[in-house]
Amino acid sequence: MKIANRQISPSDPPFIIAELSGNHNQDFDLAKAMIKAAAQAGVDAVKLQTYTADTMTLNIDSDNFRIMEENSLWYKRHLHELYQQASTPYEWHKALFDYAQELGLIAFSSPFDEGAVDFLETLDVPAYKIASFELTDLPLIEKVASTGKPMIMSTGMASEAEIYEAVNTAKSAGASEIVLLKCTSTYPAKPENSNLVTLTDMAEKFGCMVGLSDHTQGIGVSVVSVALGACVIEKHFVLDRHAGGVDADFSLEPQEFKALVDSVGLAHQALGTIVYGGTKAEEKSKYYRRSIFVTKPIKAGEAFTKDNTQIVRPAIGLAPKHYKRVLSNIASVNLEPGDAIFEEHLS
Repeated sequence: MKIANRQISPSDPPFIIAELSGNHNQDFDLAKAMIKAAAQAGVDAVKLQTYTADTMTLNIDSDNFRIMEENSLWYKRHLHELYQQASTPYEWHKALFDYAQELGLIAFSSPFDEGAVDFLETLDVPAYKIASFELTDLPLIEKVASTGKPMIMSTGMASEAEIYEAVNTAKSAGASEIVLLKCTSTYPAKPENSNLVTLTDMAEKFGCMVGLSDHTQGIGVSVVSVALGACVIEKHFVLDRHAGGVDADFSLEPQEFKALVDSVGLAHQALGTIVYGGTKAEEKSKYYRRSIFVTKPIKAGEAFTKDNTQIVRPAIGLAPKHYKRVLSNIASVNLEPGDAIFEEHLS
């Protein structure tokens, strides 16, 4: 799978996305500063969210349209008001995409309605992301898939049946390149709810590459996901958590994102390939294995014993596996302490 000029596969380093979300606080200059900092942190891509408050929910003053979970960052916030605060104005998109590309980044977005897809198509985005809460919006998935562009879909709370529906809908509508992201749809998410072993099961069940949309605090969960096959990692980004932002609590600051990029890269390198017998880099270390040495003077014809021989480092002479045979033999030549015992020393 390729997004713009970046190859994405299990053998390539994970594709790392900085999600700007609403942490720009409706400040265009702050949004640009975030993109610049994300580029300096070494990410592959930045992602926006494309919606308006009116396409997300109804502006009705009712508890039906409020977040009523007491442990939520947005407890009692009205949905329309929250989405209005968090939305990225449509008129910003082109300028932000162009700026990201100037900095060498791939830029794309999550559309939340069919009109948003039409708008993003005018900007020729290279890929689309389906948010976890929209995975059951099959008409939206069908619309995105019809563009023929790569799709990254967060699975969040979706059941196996719902993921099958989403994947089959996308494929039937023309999508041939799909990545499924494991995602825990709580904000922030706890590591113990990440269940990363699901990644390998998802890859097998749905025949797609997999990745992680990580809402936990810190980078540990993302780094571990690499060992379980994550080809894409998405984290929310903020310049300064203390300055606020709708997603600031579970977003990474620039230096943390740099640590994520570096650590994920090292984790991917560490996976390597199946190797037995040591790597080329370890070849010289074999010298420090053990072999059989003389510890006391031994004359030709004298028996080898535990009193005049010992298994020690380095590995110059016969390997320890030959020790019993050495002890049942006599010396063929005179030997001095520190001599390694070789086959020709046995009678």
